[in-house]
Amino acid sequence: MRNCLLMLLCCCSLFVVQAQPRTDTLLKNMFDRQATPSLRHILQYPDSFRYQLIYTQIDRDANNKPHFKNYYLEVDANQYFNPASTVKLPIAVLALEKLRELKVRGLDGNTPMLTDSSWSGQVTVHTDSSAANGLPSIHHYIKKIFLVSDNDAYNRLYEFIGQQSIHERLWKKGYSRARIVRRFMPLSEEENRHTNAIRFVDNGKTLYEQAPAVSKLQYDFGKTVKIGHGYMDKNDNVVPEPMDFTRHNNLPLEDLQRMLQTVIFPQSVPASQRFRLIPQDYRFLYRYMSQYPSETDYPAYDTSEYFDSYTKFFLFKGAGHSIPSNIRVFNKTGWSYGFLTDAAYIVDFEHNVEFMLTGTIYVNRDGILNDNKYEYEEDGYPFFRDAGKIIYDYELQRKRAYQPDLQDFRIDYKQR
Repeated sequence: MRNCLLMLLCCCSLFVVQAQPRTDTLLKNMFDRQATPSLRHILQYPDSFRYQLIYTQIDRDANNKPHFKNYYLEVDANQYFNPASTVKLPIAVLALEKLRELKVRGLDGNTPMLTDSSWSGQVTVHTDSSAANGLPSIHHYIKKIFLVSDNDAYNRLYEFIGQQSIHERLWKKGYSRARIVRRFMPLSEEENRHTNAIRFVDNGKTLYEQAPAVSKLQYDFGKTVKIGHGYMDKNDNVVPEPMDFTRHNNLPLEDLQRMLQTVIFPQSVPASQRFRLIPQDYRFLYRYMSQYPSETDYPAYDTSEYFDSYTKFFLFKGAGHSIPSNIRVFNKTGWSYGFLTDAAYIVDFEHNVEFMLTGTIYVNRDGILNDNKYEYEEDGYPFFRDAGKIIYDYELQRKRAYQPDLQDFRIDYKQR
């Protein structure tokens, strides 16, 4: 009996240890020594700011094959954060994967994609004034997703893949905790399950036609997630109770980091976990994951609003923060309800430096959600800039056995 009790206590202790947020000494010591006053303030309150950070070191061998080591700061898959637009990363990649699998002659990412309305709340989209030819397409939607995090583009690709297929594909690749059940438009849970009829046409000829679909999957909403002290409803009235995120999208930070690594370095994960793409798909993704709004004519963005670091949180976020020409960031950001998140692969071609950073923070002093009063500028963006700079400076002086060959990530960008 005594032995059984000891075993039970050991198991309980192990469970408690495993349930704690994961923090590695390297990151903790680095920030303890070098944090700015504003970053130090944030680090003192992990429960309030709900921050999590993953730093991924990349070391190449003699054959230039990358090897990865993750370091964690307060990382906990059980602590919910709203992933916001970071869910657009898997949606963009899955859209390319589905397009590739259709194997329809003449159908590619530039083929005009016409979306019809097939259910309550759906919209019809047959034109796109931001495209050179005035027509929507998968490639143009993906461009807008990465350049400025366009919501409409995400919604159309969500509909092309279908809610059920999104999860079947992600779960099969090992992302069992991923839940992407909402468009970025005011729809009910049932309306989000239904997706539109879609046609791909070329010079008046229909190349592929997709029927409306409805997801029959059942999702695990067993864990209640409520955040804040109150929230603003659709009538701009404050409801004095926490906002319920139980049935919202979910994408734990470790899964987001793994997705980014799988896209940037597909050979680094088992074949069963890779997205089924070809080299030209990856080159397309790399271009627009790293391109600035100023480097495209279509869409032609107002660069005073959509400045170069508009979607580059780590190191650079802010209209007054320029990005050196030797650095490129391949990433996807998200911001909503006071949550800021970024998953980034950062390359310095001049100093032969590469690393990944994936992080999230919650900034909402008054505890009221959906009121658009968040401390993004005061606390959120400085968190990413300061943390990113500390790790970048560390990478500049970190010794490597072999210098990386980064030519695969050099891209000629068009200046507008």
